[in-house]
Amino acid sequence: MSARFQDQVIIVTGAVGGIGSAIVEGFLAEGGKVGLIDFNSQGGQAYEQELKKRGHAVTFVHADVSHFDQCQAAYDRITRDIGPATILVNNVGISPKTDGRALKVWEMTPGEWDKVVAVNLNSVFYMTHLATPHMVRQRQGRVINMSSVAGKAYCDIVAAHYAATKAALLGLTRHWAAELGEHDVTVNGLAPGRISTPLLKSVPKEINDAVADVTALRRLGTPEEVADACLFFASDQARFVTGQVLDVAGGWLMT
Repeated sequence: MSARFQDQVIIVTGAVGGIGSAIVEGFLAEGGKVGLIDFNSQGGQAYEQELKKRGHAVTFVHADVSHFDQCQAAYDRITRDIGPATILVNNVGISPKTDGRALKVWEMTPGEWDKVVAVNLNSVFYMTHLATPHMVRQRQGRVINMSSVAGKAYCDIVAAHYAATKAALLGLTRHWAAELGEHDVTVNGLAPGRISTPLLKSVPKEINDAVADVTALRRLGTPEEVADACLFFASDQARFVTGQVLDVAGGWLMT
């Protein structure tokens, strides 16, 4: 196994379970030290203990990233524990459903809209605002934003708030790439398709099968496949790549 991230500090939001955990595992396997941020306090503490028993340098912070003060506290705690990060993965995201389906605009409450915008979009600004000053000073940094193919093309599986926030990340990624490029900080994004995570177990099998049937590779993706793309953007192999958003979707929607 290579050690592309030996002794580098990485922050991953939405780090407990699914794609987040796959990203964490990928960085740790290649020598990184990882700060995990998640709202799942019990799961996060258990995961932190497991990773430390395996000899990894990690620290977990429970936080509701829709609030700036909690993002600030989490960033400060990670910096104290394992050092300032030069890689930030804005992975956190929520996609609420009601009775298993996405609500239409006339059904959705303003409160649900505001929550999704706060978690999926505001948190990305908060964490990037906190992490980039150190990257700029060091002239070294990577920011990876987790968008979605639903931010590029209509997808009836998700609601408008999810699609809107994921589309907004496309603009943020390109704008920040231009702002930060002169400081040797790259900003890129990932746009996963239908990924086989624990969350999908709550979705009727026929819905996932229907997506697989219209995906070029005829299957759902794995969290590890998204993590592989994330680690590429974070690595030196991508040092001349910025402002890009890569579909990790097996040919679904072909955006």
